[in-house]
Amino acid sequence: MSDFKDVEKALWTAADKMRSNMDAAEYKHVVLGLIFLKYISDAFSDLNALLHAGVGEYAGADPEDADEYAAANIFFVPEKARWKALQARAKQPEIGAALDEAMDAIERINPSLKGVLPKIYADPDLNKQRLGELIDLIGTIGFAQAGHHGKDLLGRVYEYFLGQFADAEGKSGGQFYTPPSIVKLLVAMLEPFNGRVYDGCCGSGGMFVQCEKFLSSHQANLQNLSIFGQESNPTTLRLAKMNLAIRGIDARIELGDTLLDDKHKDLKADFVMANPPFNISDWSGEFLRDDSRWTFGTPPTGNANYAWLQHFFHKLSPRGTAGIVLANGSMNSNSGGEGDIRKRMIDADLIDCMVALPAQLFYNTMIPACLWFLSKNRAHRNQQILFIDARKLGVMTNRRNKELTDADILQIADTYHDWRNANGKYADVAGFCKAASMEDIKTNQYVLMPGRYVGTEAEEEDTVPFAEKMNALTETLAKQFQQSAVLEKTIREHLKSIGYEF
Repeated sequence: MSDFKDVEKALWTAADKMRSNMDAAEYKHVVLGLIFLKYISDAFSDLNALLHAGVGEYAGADPEDADEYAAANIFFVPEKARWKALQARAKQPEIGAALDEAMDAIERINPSLKGVLPKIYADPDLNKQRLGELIDLIGTIGFAQAGHHGKDLLGRVYEYFLGQFADAEGKSGGQFYTPPSIVKLLVAMLEPFNGRVYDGCCGSGGMFVQCEKFLSSHQANLQNLSIFGQESNPTTLRLAKMNLAIRGIDARIELGDTLLDDKHKDLKADFVMANPPFNISDWSGEFLRDDSRWTFGTPPTGNANYAWLQHFFHKLSPRGTAGIVLANGSMNSNSGGEGDIRKRMIDADLIDCMVALPAQLFYNTMIPACLWFLSKNRAHRNQQILFIDARKLGVMTNRRNKELTDADILQIADTYHDWRNANGKYADVAGFCKAASMEDIKTNQYVLMPGRYVGTEAEEEDTVPFAEKMNALTETLAKQFQQSAVLEKTIREHLKSIGYEF
């Protein structure tokens, strides 16, 4: 399978078959923990082989000295925890206990992993035969995959499995995972080349991983970024730390409720990117009535959207920009004083850009979403807000979900950058983008929905014959319901009864 997507799908299908009756929320820790163990074991083995060879800079080195590995930013793996030793025991009934002991041993010798690795494999409810099969399956990752370095492949499989588990978990899966195309779009628009990056609800760390990919694609150095995050769910935090360790990303991620207990109180970030939970009503706002972050007004206790917006704005450095995913209702809500807060934010000239996203991008909610871009340095286009209506973009990836293509992301990001550049080639495009003045926004009662501003694109003349349209519709419906022969016949009979025969 030369195509990586075929590798991903085959691995996921095989792993999912081993799930038996285990819930996806539990099973993900079993699988992702093993992928992480395979990754660090492979990285250890590569350097271990060089140290044993003792050539050049490795001459005289001790292959069992943990400091040799720390110097290369590689985790030391004790002998009993190495993948080869564990896979040799995969068919034995005590493999679960052996895995838990391996995780313990790795944590003891690598302080940065303390409390991160799952130790759930000895659980009597976990089918040990299936566990052994899973170990054998994951043991194949990194070998005989043309065009892929083994550790790179493991990193990509980890990310892919995160997404698949989010999909399998449905609503709860969204708590740890933001769909990749949304993350790509945020990073492409913010362009975090250097400075401090912050995500106050970082989930499994996808925003930070995408920053690393962005820098790599531009031949830029990850060392130019300092990364800070916070996550309220301890099991999700473990996923994030493993995800970032696979990528070699050094991040200061803390555990805690961001709105109630900000762990980075003094941080001023150059880039904020976040996907906070939509419309949460139980955010303990009653305890934060006099908080200093509420510069533009106290958010209602029944909805945290404007608490998140003001928290992230509070975190910005004097040159900082934030990209935040929120529910569409945040753009026009007036309940609980939200309309007044939004008006003050607009009047303060801190809102840079609003993007309306297509529906069906998220695994966990059908609530339509948008992107808010806030900036403390608006010299480029002050007294204007750029509105982008991207609702017509994206392609369906299955019956339920859509994603933005790379071309879509480039179109949106280029539009934003052209507008931010005073000497750029920006121009309004009917139906897609509009640089609106403050007068335009006041005329629209401070509502920030892009559809209010971009207008409608010019309609193209419809030259497709009606019969051709009906034939196409018939075929599409037949395929969609996977009953092509019977359904097509039924549709044609109904059409015939009303005077249309094809």
